[in-house]
Amino acid sequence: MKQYVFEVLEEMAKQRNKNDKVRVLKENETWALKDIIRGTMDSTIQWSLPEGQPPYTPAPAHAHPANLTQQNKNFKYFLKGGSGESMPKYKREQIFIGILEGVHPEDAKLVINMINKKKIPGISRPVVEEAFPNLLED
Repeated sequence: MKQYVFEVLEEMAKQRNKNDKVRVLKENETWALKDIIRGTMDSTIQWSLPEGQPPYTPAPAHAHPANLTQQNKNFKYFLKGGSGESMPKYKREQIFIGILEGVHPEDAKLVINMINKKKIPGISRPVVEEAFPNLLED
């Protein structure tokens, strides 16, 4: 079974050198992982959701109904200028809360940090650029 996105990022952060960090990212490459990294680090990505801590009830860590590798496709609804711009604000926020309440609570924290552009611990731009060339557009 694939690791959760938060597990990959925790493992990567434990590595002491750039090559090991890049290796961990490459070995665990998923669109969900790349979406979290890009959504957090790329300044060209802007979110049409309110900043801060949203009101939601985290799923139990041992019994969450979804995962980010399924739910990351819904990020398109939260992009400024994306397909979610035409939907009512409450509907967009409802989808967002649904993701947060459906995925592992640690992955939900990553999504919130992504929306708030909060730095991912242990990762740097050179590591991302080597692991996933052309991922960051800014």
